[in-house]
Amino acid sequence: MKKKNQTSHTNRYILLGLSVFCALMMVLSSFSEQAAGPFKVLANITVIPLQQGINHVGGWLGDMKDNFSTMQQLRAENEDLQAQIDALTTENNYLQEERYEYERLQELYQLDQNYAEYEKTAAHVIGKEPGNWFSTFTIDKGSKDGIAVDMNVLAGSGLVGIVTEVGPTWAKVRSIIDDSTNVSGMVLSTSDTCIVSGDLSLMSSGQIAFEQMENNDNVVSVGDQIVTSYISDKYLQGILIGSVSEINVDSNNLTRSGYIIPAVDFKNIQEVLVITTTKAELTGEDESGD
Repeated sequence: MKKKNQTSHTNRYILLGLSVFCALMMVLSSFSEQAAGPFKVLANITVIPLQQGINHVGGWLGDMKDNFSTMQQLRAENEDLQAQIDALTTENNYLQEERYEYERLQELYQLDQNYAEYEKTAAHVIGKEPGNWFSTFTIDKGSKDGIAVDMNVLAGSGLVGIVTEVGPTWAKVRSIIDDSTNVSGMVLSTSDTCIVSGDLSLMSSGQIAFEQMENNDNVVSVGDQIVTSYISDKYLQGILIGSVSEINVDSNNLTRSGYIIPAVDFKNIQEVLVITTTKAELTGEDESGD
């Protein structure tokens, strides 16, 4: 009997609790709209800025990812463009070299045509003495190619010098600007003869000197061409040496002297033509001098 009374009391408590809970929920329901206001304010102050910050960080990270991808793409494109530039630069240098070589060969061909009466062979310069000027240098043709001492050498528009030493596959050339060189020259327009003397000290002004020209009634003017004369022992006749740049009457009033601009750029010689006949062979003489 006592146990039954305890169960009845428990049920009453449960029912009472549920009634109170329902009443409380009704009260809260009626005040829900007023209670939501403070929570909304709190959310606006804390949660929403935090969410915006998170969204901003997420957007920034997304932009960084896009920028990184773009940077990698640009870097790859830049490497491709640089490779293309390098290839084009190499090709341009090659074409420039080809053009310069073509121009030199054209010049050499024209020179060959100007002296078509002589048999010639082409050669490349493979060495030179120290200094800025090609006073003496070595070519890549020798006795096996028919080269011999005293053969005349051409380049540019005229006379370079003469072969002084020969090996099987090489030869040395002494140019007309060398201090030890003297060439018998002649004014093409008047046939007046002179001696053209090598002088390296004059090459800084781009000139070589001549002397011992007779002071006569023949008018020799600046620009007149000087060629090798018919009385030269080693140099074939009529090869252009250069043009007169200055002429003066000497103090003895008997001779004239002056300066010549040479027909060859003695600072840059890469290819030459060697006339394969010597003056001695043409004249039938065995002995020769300058």
